[in-house]
Order: sequence, then structure tokens, then C-alpha cells
Amino acid sequence: MPTPPPTGPLVTRDSVAEQLRELGVRSGETLLVHSSLSSLGWVCGGPVAVVQGLLDALGPDGTLVVPTQTGDLSDPAVWGNPPVPEDWWETIRATMPAYDPQVTPTRGVGVIPETVRNWPDALRSAHPQTSFAAVGPRAAEITEGHAPDCRLGERSPLARLEALHARVLLMGAGYDACTSFHLAEYRIPTPLVKVGRPGPTGWEVVTEVSITDDRFDELGHDFERDRPVLRGAVGAADVRLFPVADAVAYAERWLAVHRSREDEM
Repeated sequence: MPTPPPTGPLVTRDSVAEQLRELGVRSGETLLVHSSLSSLGWVCGGPVAVVQGLLDALGPDGTLVVPTQTGDLSDPAVWGNPPVPEDWWETIRATMPAYDPQVTPTRGVGVIPETVRNWPDALRSAHPQTSFAAVGPRAAEITEGHAPDCRLGERSPLARLEALHARVLLMGAGYDACTSFHLAEYRIPTPLVKVGRPGPTGWEVVTEVSITDDRFDELGHDFERDRPVLRGAVGAADVRLFPVADAVAYAERWLAVHRSREDEM
């Protein structure tokens, strides 16, 4: 049987840039983008066209930032999608390649961040599991100094984005993907955990803040109800735009209340 034609809408580089400007994206700003290519429709040029459209909307003085996470660089004992046999664990720990910001591919964040990671002049932060990549004049300022024991906290690009008055763009992505909420977890009482991963000299275990996106959809619903969030569309994708600082401040209060209630139950 012949392949059915795409249902659209037809999305182009120019339409991405135009709809982002209509939403309120400003030339020269810094934008942290969480995205889903498949949500947009039929994109002429695929992820390259989307990144070009984002950069067009931001202009030469703007900076594009994306999460380039590598959650597979972790202890196989905690893998669940899929799990691996227990008798493989030690071999995996002994042979897993260490993180290299130049070559380690992203995992679980979509093809648009992977495209940005490979973009000319893109810079990528140093954390082996929760890195960010950036393109633009503020890329170095945002990505440098990402501490190896601070996934998404005060010594990560998120804190720099907050200080730079950056905004978050959810483009076909839900609030469960909003990494800015994680920065709030570092500002409330949160348990610590041991995190295993490959390191430059072999397997290593570091102590980190325990982070989870559980209930982020509920948090995002309340945030959008209570704080100004610009809403629109790019192609078929629902799009939301809001300041990093607003998301962090709201999440800090919300998580402090709702997680303390969970602990009491």
C-alpha cells in the first residue's frame, strides 16, 4: 500500500520564526527551548529548519540554549527502559565510555537538541548527565563551569539562565520537560542520593541532590493559572513562553508545600 500523504500543517524555517515572533520571542534574548519535532507537523527541512527558525527569531545577538542530557551514562542497576540483566552490570560499569561533550550524543530530549549540539560554534556544558548546549554570544557564559556534582542547581547553566533573565520556550513539550523547575529543588530541603556514572578514570560515584519530575505537570498547571504565561502555536504544536526566574520562584514555593505534604502522608 502507498504511504498516505502527511496531514500537516506544512512548517518551514520562515513560519517557525514568524510564529515565534508573534508569540513574543524577542531579538537578542536568551531562550531555553524544550521541544518536540513531531508535534509541529510536517517540517520542511526537519530539525535543521526548526533550529534555523529559532535562530532567526533570536537574531545575531540572541542565544539559543537546549538540554543535551545523557541519562544513559548512569548505573545500569537503575535502568528500567529497558532494564538489563544483573550479570551485565559490572561489565557495563567497566566499559561504558566517559562523557565527552564533543561526541557523546543526547538521549531522551529529542532531535532538535541533538541538532543544536552539532551546530557550528555550539558550546556544551561539562556535566556528564545533565549538560546543556548553547549557540550565540552568551553561549560560553552559560555553559562554562557546570559542576560535576551539580546536575541542575546553583552551579549549572540553569542558575546562569535565571540571572540572565532568560525565558523558557516549551514548543510541543509539556511542563514535565521544564528543567527550570529542578533548580527549585536545590533551594528547598531535598534528600541526597549517590549517583553512579563513568568518569575519566573509571567508574565513579558522586553525591547529588535527588531530583524528580514527578508532579511537574500539576506544578505547571498551577504555575500557568497563577503567573503570566504567553501561549500560542508553532505549526500544530502548543507553545508556552515564560521567564526562567518566574518558573523557579513559583516552583520553590509550590514544591516546598506539596512535597512536605507527601512526606507527612
